[in-house]
Amino acid sequence: MALRARALYDFRSENPGEISLREHEVLSLCSEQDIEGWLEGVNSHGDRGLFPASYVQVIRAPAAEPPAPAAGARYANLPPGGFEPLVPSAAFNPPVQQLPPPAAAEPFPLPPAFPPAPYSGSYQPSQGSDDDWDDDWDDTSTVADEPGVLGSSYPDYDAAGGGGPASARYRLSTRSDLSLGSRNSQQPGHPHHHPGGGAKSSATVSRNLNRFSTFVKSGGEAFVLGEASGFVKDGDKLCVVLGPWGPEWQENPYPFQCSIEDPTKQTKFKGMKSYIAYKLVPSHTGQQVHRRYKHFDWLYGRLAEKFPVISVPHLPEKQATGRFEEDFISKRRKGLAWWMDHMCSHPVLAQCDAFRHFLTCPSTDEKAWKQGKRKAEKDEMVGANFFLTISVPTGPAAALDLQEVESRVDGFKSFTKKMDESTMQLTHTANEFARKQVTGFKKEYQKVGHSFRGLSQAFELDQQAFSANLNQALAFTGEAYDAIGEFFAEQPRQDLDPVMDLLALYQGHLANFPDIIHVQKGALTKVKESKRHVEEGKMEVQKADGIQDRCNIISFATLAEIHHFHQIRVRDFKSQMQHFLKQQILFFQKVTQKLEEALHKYDSV
Repeated sequence: MALRARALYDFRSENPGEISLREHEVLSLCSEQDIEGWLEGVNSHGDRGLFPASYVQVIRAPAAEPPAPAAGARYANLPPGGFEPLVPSAAFNPPVQQLPPPAAAEPFPLPPAFPPAPYSGSYQPSQGSDDDWDDDWDDTSTVADEPGVLGSSYPDYDAAGGGGPASARYRLSTRSDLSLGSRNSQQPGHPHHHPGGGAKSSATVSRNLNRFSTFVKSGGEAFVLGEASGFVKDGDKLCVVLGPWGPEWQENPYPFQCSIEDPTKQTKFKGMKSYIAYKLVPSHTGQQVHRRYKHFDWLYGRLAEKFPVISVPHLPEKQATGRFEEDFISKRRKGLAWWMDHMCSHPVLAQCDAFRHFLTCPSTDEKAWKQGKRKAEKDEMVGANFFLTISVPTGPAAALDLQEVESRVDGFKSFTKKMDESTMQLTHTANEFARKQVTGFKKEYQKVGHSFRGLSQAFELDQQAFSANLNQALAFTGEAYDAIGEFFAEQPRQDLDPVMDLLALYQGHLANFPDIIHVQKGALTKVKESKRHVEEGKMEVQKADGIQDRCNIISFATLAEIHHFHQIRVRDFKSQMQHFLKQQILFFQKVTQKLEEALHKYDSV
């Protein structure tokens, strides 16, 4: 019998030779022997390639394949009860790659070793001919070093112009309940080691076995477990406040907008290389700068890596060919305008240093651009340290109820699933209707117009003077229907295309939220585990309280982001539907006016 395996988690391929998996999908294995933590097999689509061995469970006996989810549903493979933690249950006992249990004498078990992932970050800049990094825009010295030890002392902060005296920086740490001293005191042979004693200090919250999960890669797990430590500047603080509807991001005290205008084709290297530059004019500076798509792409990558609990809007899709065509340039500019509007409207993203550098650095000052780029790439407030920058309300009135938080997040997950399905359906319907207007409706109306003109030409053979006005009226009616056909062909650009642009932007947001929710769900799982340890007398209450406090920070941020999404969604769809209906009214008024003109031609017959 052929070897088979069942996928335990979703996996999206991002490198050549890999294949994507869906949870519960059954695969055929080429071999049970893994290659540095990777297996080779064939998925249900017939694609053959590599995938992480830790993502699947080998099936030893024949098993029926579960029914496939509905096509096109991004969330179809998620369990109906909500996001389940990626930590296998206690009953899970994979038949292959069994991890040896930690030594009995080790009270603080270290995480099991896992093969390195083929990619290191959550975001990989897309590749395209119009976005290659040029030698004059960057050089090898601008590549950021890997972040150092979490507790680094920022030796070059003041020298780099970070600004401010040392008192403007605050060292925050979540290591109080996992200090090195307490760890060492539990090691066999340590002078303060007491074998068999101290039951409350012998248990810790376990780490996720799936080291590829968003909860782990985002730094959420390390933060909740108390392993984050670093200096937080005043300018890095992100404040969550209690509003009338619950937690929300503190408003930007200096709101602004930024227009994107005049995309122009420019050349370099004496005309050997061409590119499109967009003029950006921020309202708070009034100074225009020019940016290429690759600059947008770089900024998106930095923001997506830095803010794991914030939905960074997706950029318009890239295109390798036809990127200098007028229609494509116009469509991309409109997509970038929507993207910029959402960036400026977000209280956190709008105040990010990298975004400010992107908007204000003069286009001609290459040195200043590279310095700001290096600074953004060496930002140490990423990963687990990012969560140190979040400031949340305190006091009894601000206490979060875990069950209520979980219920609200589960409700939002159901909402995003339904919204995703409906936006995909509306996009398909609008696209099909626009196609009919551009081709089918135009053709049909012009056929009617041609027929009326044919009748007019036939009547002209009569040569009767009293029929001349009728012949002219019939000819004008044919021309009116030709014009109406053109109206239909041009109309989608005025009403349907803007709706589809908005839907595309929100489909990007909806694709972000499963990862955001997964981070919050992972934190809740750690709280439940710590409470169970306390009830069993295996963990001190103080340590469990620290885990819950840090989970509350993630929950506050998640709820604030959900609130912002709903707030901006109501604003956008109200504005866009008003625009759509106004354009529809103007369109039918034009059609009516044309028909009335044709009607009046018969008054003189």
